[in-house]
Amino acid sequence: MDYTLAQYHVPEFDNLAFDGAKQKLVDMGYPEEVLGFTYDPSRWIRGLIIDIKRGNFLKIDKHKYTRVAYHGSQEMSSEARKALYAQTFNKKDSFGESFYINMDTLFQIVDAELYSQLIDLKDNNEFEFLDGKTYEEMYRDARACVDLCHRDGVIKDEVARNPAKYVVKDPNMVPMLKQYKEKGIKVFLVTNSLWTYTQDVMSFLVDPEDTESGDWTDLFDLIIVGSCKPAFLVDPRRDLFRVDKASGQLTNTDGVYEIAALNPNGATKFLEQGNVFQNGNFNQLAAMLDLDGKAITGEQILYVGDHLYSDVLRSKRTLGWRTALIVPELEEEMKTSESQKETNEEIMKLRKLRETISVKANALRLLPSNQENDEQLETLLDSDRKIKEALVDIVGSHHKAYNPIWGQLFKAGYEDSRFAYYTANYACLYMTKASNLRYVSDQRAFRTFSNPLPHNSATE
Repeated sequence: MDYTLAQYHVPEFDNLAFDGAKQKLVDMGYPEEVLGFTYDPSRWIRGLIIDIKRGNFLKIDKHKYTRVAYHGSQEMSSEARKALYAQTFNKKDSFGESFYINMDTLFQIVDAELYSQLIDLKDNNEFEFLDGKTYEEMYRDARACVDLCHRDGVIKDEVARNPAKYVVKDPNMVPMLKQYKEKGIKVFLVTNSLWTYTQDVMSFLVDPEDTESGDWTDLFDLIIVGSCKPAFLVDPRRDLFRVDKASGQLTNTDGVYEIAALNPNGATKFLEQGNVFQNGNFNQLAAMLDLDGKAITGEQILYVGDHLYSDVLRSKRTLGWRTALIVPELEEEMKTSESQKETNEEIMKLRKLRETISVKANALRLLPSNQENDEQLETLLDSDRKIKEALVDIVGSHHKAYNPIWGQLFKAGYEDSRFAYYTANYACLYMTKASNLRYVSDQRAFRTFSNPLPHNSATE
């Protein structure tokens, strides 16, 4: 639901977590100066890696090469960056260790901004309390405080009081859900949010007149709240509870065993008793989707989510589901790409020119050394140096057009970013918002085209 069906107003929504976490940190003993921190989401993009052991933020490409690195809010020099993260013949970071945190969700931008400012405060060496804290401990404290804001009412109570201030109402969302329901497509909602908050947000997004009964839950065949993804997608032993929509009270179910006992049409009979659940696992979801008495396979499920790891990677790699990743940032990224079209063409032109020079220089190096050949080679190399210098300036300004610190979401230097790599490999589709599916019929087939290898150009 969050950042999939429900988009949030930024910075209003994020400030609830940021301000709440600041107060909680001070209550833990952090300096009062923390209360003076201000939230600036423009400094961050998804797909970064946080090295919490050293207090560094990294942008890496698909080959795990670190392209940009910051310590707190300070950019690291090329020498410092390479000393820590450069790959050598006997050292290559996997970035899978516990002290590397992947920034895969928009929720984590709050964590990054708070942690970055804590690092700067610690590095000033003005507070004894912070001198006794490691960078990793500060991150864990910040993460715990932000997480508590999501659980203790600091965020959700305020959203419930004034949903219009924090939740973006998408006029295409309800028509999209109805379109698939009317075609007989089974529609389900799986969210980590608990029932009360889910009810508050969805009741705002869906007007009473949008359904015959006035109940938003009629748009879904089944709803699972408090799912605890990614555990929901990997742990087959988790129990399933039915939620009473009026009181929120939970009752036990026997899940797949109860459905089997109700056969024939066990899933239909099971859902007639109530279609809102909490906890559960992927096996129970598949059993409940078996509404026609036919087994559901992973390829029949299109799972739409915003979390690259918990939603897309897990469901694709572990269960073989079809996946769609929601990337709200893509809308602005595409606008910037359009405005940068001429600059990008100039970059490609200069890169191709460097390749041409490289081929000619290589041919000259294979010839016997003489004055004429040496002069031609030096002329080529001098041209290459000038083009390289020009590219540094052009590419730098090009990337800053997207984000002044980190550049493009899907690029790291000339390579695809880590975020782009995982999107391409684990998301069957990606889009700016779930309601874009309104413009796709249930019979639409998406086909992939192979990426040519370098040798293919010689035969085309």
